[in-house]
This record gives sequence, C-alpha cells and structure tokens, in this order.
Amino acid sequence: MKIRLIAVLSLLACTAGLLRAADAPAKHAITHEDVWLMKRLDVPVPSPDGKWVVFGVTEPAYDAKESVSDLWLKSLTDDTPARRITFSKSAESGVAWSPDSRKLAFAAKRDGDEVGQVYVLDLAGGGEAERVTSLSTGAGSPKWSPDGSKLLFVSSVYAGATDDEANKKTAKEHKDRKYNVRAYETFPPRFWMSWLDDKHAHLFVQDAKAGAVARDLLAGTKLAATPGFGGPFGASGESLESEWAPDGSAVLFTAVLNRNDGAFANVNTQIFSVPAAGGEPSRLTSDSHSYGSLAFSPDGKTLLCTYAAEQAGKVYDLSKLASFPWPLKGEAKILTANLDRSVSRFAMPEGSDRIYFTFEHAGLEQLHSVSYAGNDVRDEASPATGTISGLNAGGHALTGTWEATTSPQEIYAFNGAPKRLTAINREKAATIDWLPVEHFWFKSAKGRDIHSMIVKPAGFDPAKKYPLFAVIHGGAANMWHDAFVLRWNYDLLAKPGYVLILTDYTGSTGYGEEFARNIQLDPLKTPGDEINQAVDEAIKKYSFIDGTRLAAGGASYGGHLANWLQATTTRYKCIISHAGEADLAMQWGTSDGIFGREVNSGGPIWGDSPVWRAQSPVLQAGNQAKGTGFKSPILISVGELDFRVPMNNAYMWFTLNQRLQVPSKLLVFPEAGHWILRGEDSRYWFGEVHGWLAKYLK
Repeated sequence: MKIRLIAVLSLLACTAGLLRAADAPAKHAITHEDVWLMKRLDVPVPSPDGKWVVFGVTEPAYDAKESVSDLWLKSLTDDTPARRITFSKSAESGVAWSPDSRKLAFAAKRDGDEVGQVYVLDLAGGGEAERVTSLSTGAGSPKWSPDGSKLLFVSSVYAGATDDEANKKTAKEHKDRKYNVRAYETFPPRFWMSWLDDKHAHLFVQDAKAGAVARDLLAGTKLAATPGFGGPFGASGESLESEWAPDGSAVLFTAVLNRNDGAFANVNTQIFSVPAAGGEPSRLTSDSHSYGSLAFSPDGKTLLCTYAAEQAGKVYDLSKLASFPWPLKGEAKILTANLDRSVSRFAMPEGSDRIYFTFEHAGLEQLHSVSYAGNDVRDEASPATGTISGLNAGGHALTGTWEATTSPQEIYAFNGAPKRLTAINREKAATIDWLPVEHFWFKSAKGRDIHSMIVKPAGFDPAKKYPLFAVIHGGAANMWHDAFVLRWNYDLLAKPGYVLILTDYTGSTGYGEEFARNIQLDPLKTPGDEINQAVDEAIKKYSFIDGTRLAAGGASYGGHLANWLQATTTRYKCIISHAGEADLAMQWGTSDGIFGREVNSGGPIWGDSPVWRAQSPVLQAGNQAKGTGFKSPILISVGELDFRVPMNNAYMWFTLNQRLQVPSKLLVFPEAGHWILRGEDSRYWFGEVHGWLAKYLK
C-alpha cells in the first residue's frame, strides 16, 4: 500500500511538472524583431493628487509611418491594469497634469496640424483632446499655472518677430526667396544632426482654452536681443527649460548669454525670471556656473536645481543637487557636495522631508535621498540590479521606470519597496533566452579600479569556448548600464555565440569626478590600454573565453577607441567602428563642439601640446610597418547627417585602411545622423556586424 501511494504521488508530481512545463513559454534566442519591436516607455508623470500616473507607450514598426504612440493611464490606488487613453499615430510629448488632477496637457501633431500644437484632454469630463494653441511656429513643453487657468509653453520664433503674423511673414519671405543658402557669423552653425536656423526658442503664456491669444514673454525684450542669448542645446535642438513661480506671477527659466563664445570659452547656463503678465526678464544668478532642472519644493519655499561648477581648465564637472530659498537670494546651497557622483534626476514627494534622486554607479542606477538641509545622502530601497530612470513625484507618489539587460522597461512606484505597476513588455521578455549580466572588477596598470560586465549568449554552456567581443561605450562621459539597450543591444550582439565584455574605462561616469577627469591630456591611450587589460583579466577569470579569438568595437567615442585599438595593437581578429574619430585635429575643426576638446587636449591645435599628434589615430599609421597596428580588418559605418562626428572621419579611416591594404568595409547611411534610428537600417547594420564577426572569428 505504501509503495502504491508513493507511486501515485510520484505520478502526480510528474504530471504537475509536465503541466508547468507546458504552461511555461518556449524560449528563443533574441532576434532583431524582439529588440526593435519591444515597446518603449516615456517618463511616467504622477498626478498632483497622487492617485494616477500617465505615461507614453510607443509601439514601434520597421516602417516609421506604421509606428503608434499613445498615452496610458494607471491607478496608483489599486491594481487595475493600465489602460490606453489616446488613440492616434502621432506621439504625445511633454505631458503635464492640471493642478486639480482632472486634465492633461501635451504637445502633438495631429491631423490638420502643420506643426505640433498643445492639446488638452479632460479626463474627468471625458471626450476627445482639444487643441488649444494655433501658432504657426508650433508649441511644445506645456506647463499649467498654479491656479490651472493658464498654460506656459515653448515655441521657436524668428528673430525680431513680435507676434504670429510677423512670424508668418518671415516664413513666407524665406519660402519665396530664389536663392538657397545658410549663412553664419557665430559658432556653432550646426548641432548633433541639424543645421541651426534663424529661429530661437521663446516662452509663451495663454489662457488654457481654445482660441485664446498666446503672448510671447520674450518678444521685444532687451534680454532676447542680447547677442549670445538663447536656450541650452540638447540632442533635439534648442530649448528653454521653464517653471512657474509658486504664486503664478512669474516664470523662471534657464538660458545662456554667451552662446557666441562657444568656440573659445565655456557656455554657462543661468537662471532668469520674467513676469507672467509681460515685462523685461531679470537675471537671478550671475556667476560662472551652470544650472538646470528647475523645480519648486511642494511648499513653494525652496527652488531646487542641478548645478555644475564649470571649473576653468577642467572637463566633466559633476552635476550636483542644489537649492535656493524662494524668493531667490544668495548663492546656491549644494545639497550633494559630499557625494562624488552626478545626480541624474530628482523628485520631491509631498509630505516628505527628503529629496529623492538617482545616480550612476558601476553599471547600476539606484534610488537615494538627501534632506533639504543637505549632505546627508542615504540609500533608498531599490532593485538590486538594473537602472531606475524617469523619476517623478506627484502628491505623495514617487514613480519612475526600471529596467535591466533582460527586463525591458516597466513603470514602478518607489514609495517604500519598489512596486511594478505595468506589464507592458513582461510577456514578450519571458520568451527570450537570455542571462543577467555578470559584474567584475580589476586593478588597472595605473592602480585604478576598473569595472566591467560580462554578457553571455543564448544557450550558454560553461564547458564550451567562446570568442570575446569587447564592446566600447561612447561618451567618453558615459557608463555601461545594466539595461535593455536598443542601438547596441548586448544580447543581440552576443547571439551568434560570443561573450561580450563591457568595460567602463578612465573617463567614464559613475566612478567619481577624478576618475572621469583623468581622461584629460590622455583622451585615447589609457582608456585603450584599460580595454586591453580588461580583456586580459576576463581571459584569466573565465575559462569559457577563447583568448585566441578576440574582437573589439564601439560607436561615437567608442568608435574613436575602436580606431585607436586598430592603430595600436594587432591582438583583435577584427574591429567594428561606428561614428569613429580618425584625427583629433580634424574632429576639432569639423564637429559641433571645439572648446572642450582644446581643454581636454591641453590647448589649441597650433599650440605645443603633444596630445594632438601622439594620440591622433590616423597619425599612428607607421605602426603597421612596426607590426604593432593596422592588421585587424575593420568594418566602418557612419550616418551621412552626423554633425557630432562628421562622416569625413569615417571616410578618412576607410581611405587610410585602403591605403595600408587592410581589409576594410565602409557603410554610409544617407538618412542617419549620429545614431542609426531607422528600423531597416538597424537590421541591416546588425547583419553586417554579425557577418564581419563571423568571417574573422569563426
């Protein structure tokens, strides 16, 4: 009887196991479709009453015209699933809640719009979103006034235009002129992927209803007419970051006054205020530092911001969290003065005496806090792995996104223990065969602690031997994150059977100001040496790495280092270089930023600093004759519209390799800028990378 009972229990256990196996999703090695079509989440924005969070979800497609982006809403008071609240192909951006948590304002370009406009969606009353702006120059980044009666937004207008009719007239004149030319008298003429035109970002205020007249707060002011005035530049162009004063009487914003000095000096971002009813703006800070991310504490008594010292003769200042009493007086109090890390994003929930923020460290980005008094930073509850981003507060709620290499983004609440709020990508991610990254450290030849992450391919078998691909991050002021990456997806690169090593070399962020600044006067050599040393350490540490089959590659500054490695070592069987610098002097003269390069290299190119020649990749061509470089076949790619690392670099590097008779291939993407952002271009590029690696590693 006992034997029969055991047999029955065994049968039941076996059956249960089979049922669980049948329920478990079948796993497959990641594909380009998995990467490209994974849904992408925008920064979540909690409502002022802390009951809801709204966020954008993009459902990408290989044909950009088929992509869909909409807003979703999730309750913060119960576990009901998130639901879609907009249904249009055009993306919504700059989402802002009204103070009473009943309405949403956002920017979108919908049917009938020639340019983006501000829309308002009444969540409480129902119905479709209503367009409330109608400027010919468009509108974006809306913000509600404290009483909810007005909207503040940004629009780029023509210099000297005082109203929309003047903008329309200037636009028509430009369209009707018979010649086509770009003319410049100040630097820079272009930025990232766009030529700059004669428009400038201005701040507008109007009643929060359709048909209201928008008032340009900067038109006709002496400040806007000042040579060198403008908003800070970002990857998407010029912007004016702004915030309502707590009583709604004024608007604060950050801007620069010395943009025209960008070719020979630091450009500093200062804080200004302009009356909401109109008038001449006033300058609230007058120093050589830079400020950003303006936000008021819930009680309106403190202005919070980020602060960079902009030290003369130095590169890579940390971004600190700072505060001013409001009304603003005196100098900024640096709340994270004792923290040797840059603050990424901060938020201030109601009812808390602490400010929450994230910073990078060794592949992770976790949650921390500091009091309003400052300098008492402490760790807060965070996932043990991955990256927190998009931190935002609304009422008592604190929300953001979290992701890891094998866990694409989801929305989380961070009030106490982190709580996942969405499952947008969870089901799809569960079908992919992938492994978490593995972290390891070593001591470099210069005595520095260097951090790396190891990525293993699908179906990994520790008893096998795998080629090693050293993938190099851009920046150099950047860090490899334990995150789901789109452009150089770790698991997709590893898929054919490669182990990846991701090393944060000297110059990387996330390891303190001195570590980042050690790249000064040493832009390529030591970082390149540390890539090689990390490879050596990995070969010694991991028996599954085949030290005879090595490759290296990267993009942007990672492409610079890839070129440097090809020029200075023969250990790699092949190299991949996207948007890589060929010559320090040429990059200085053709990029959209030059002064920082002078500071980093010890002076102007005509000066006596040896860095310009000693660490210029193209000038190492003699290493081929010595047998110490230019043996590794190289795949070179570039976007034709890249103004950060212009394509002349890629063309020169290809020309040099052809001259030296090194196997080389050049890929030029006519519609790409600094990044390959079209789906089919990306799929083709990954295919070429895999083909190049297979040709020389297998």
